[in-house]
Amino acid sequence: MTTIYHNPRCSKSRQTLQLLEENNIQADVRLYLQDTPSKEELETLLAQLGISPLELMRTKEAVYKELGLTKDSSDVERLQAMQDHPKLIERPIVIHNNKAKLGRPPENVLELFK
Repeated sequence: MTTIYHNPRCSKSRQTLQLLEENNIQADVRLYLQDTPSKEELETLLAQLGISPLELMRTKEAVYKELGLTKDSSDVERLQAMQDHPKLIERPIVIHNNKAKLGRPPENVLELFK
C-alpha cells in the first residue's frame, strides 16, 4: 500500500502525484490539511522518514513565527504545532512498505519502489 500526503495547491505535491501515476503506482491520496495527522501518526512519519520534527517543518510559513517557534523549540512543541497547524508539515510525503520519502524533489519518492 502506498499513501501520499498531498496538498493540491502545492506544485511539488502535484508533480509527485503525477510522477507516481506515470510510473503506474497506485497511491491513496491523503489530503492532510483536511485529514490532519495525529501526534502518533506524525511520530510514525518521522521514524519512517528518519528525520527530526524540525526537518519536517515549513519554517518559512507565517504561522511558524506567529507561534513563536524557533530553532530552540522542543520536539514536543513542534509536533503539537504541526498537529494544530498542518500547513507547517513539509510536503509531499509518500509512504510505501513502512518507509517514507519527501518529494523534494519529486524524484526522491521513486527510491521507495526500487
